Amino acid sequence: MGEGAEEGKMTVEELLSQRVARFVDRVPDWDAFADARVDGYRRAQHRFIGPGASGKTDARVVPAEHFTLSIMYVPPGQGNAPHTHEVEEVFFILDGKVRVFLEDAQGRRAETVLGRWDCVSCPAGVVHGYENVGLEPAYLQVMLGKARPDLMGYADPALQAQRDVHLR
Repeated sequence: MGEGAEEGKMTVEELLSQRVARFVDRVPDWDAFADARVDGYRRAQHRFIGPGASGKTDARVVPAEHFTLSIMYVPPGQGNAPHTHEVEEVFFILDGKVRVFLEDAQGRRAETVLGRWDCVSCPAGVVHGYENVGLEPAYLQVMLGKARPDLMGYADPALQAQRDVHLR
């Protein structure tokens, strides 16, 4: 890396400039997911590393190699629809009170409320989701275990049929 850009290699300064994503430069995407158009599931994604499960390209993100990272802004009473991924998904609560849930194949649900600096890891293939149950907006850091994950699979067949509508 110490060799210059003139020799076809990046300097550490160039590398760092491509690997920093500042919040002030993020643009909230209120149409990041098909369910974000439905009341109760409205939220904005701020992409930092990779496209995440939204499937959207964004020139401002740091390229992903092994995972994605974004921050979700979730107004009170909003959340996301029950869904799955082919990889693990982690929700890390930065601010607010968020009820998270996991469901088994028989529809049994386990849930808990997480607060600031709490997190949950949702295993691949397990139905999960969250809702802001606080009186203030919540911020969640969301990480998926793949550089370019598939679009989420919705438990609701109507949402599943429309899961790529936000890409059109």
